[in-house]
Amino acid sequence: MGDRKYITPVGDEGIYVLDTASWRNFRPVINRDKCISCGICSAYCPVNSIYREGKQIEISMKYCKGCGICANECPKKAIDMISEGGEK
Repeated sequence: MGDRKYITPVGDEGIYVLDTASWRNFRPVINRDKCISCGICSAYCPVNSIYREGKQIEISMKYCKGCGICANECPKKAIDMISEGGEK
């Protein structure tokens, strides 16, 4: 039992949640004119920050780390990665 190794960090309060949003230099912005709400971006998001709200796709910036996988996988190129400073 003393040799037990954990894959995730464990402490007095259990498993820690990583603040992935603090890593972000770029943020995804959905172009609503191009988006067909197919959900492919959501399927590829490694932190599950993309979700469906009614008929639209939304992005939660609470966990988005700005990796750009969603923009790369979007078949309609409806997601732009914008600098946190505001420039493309």
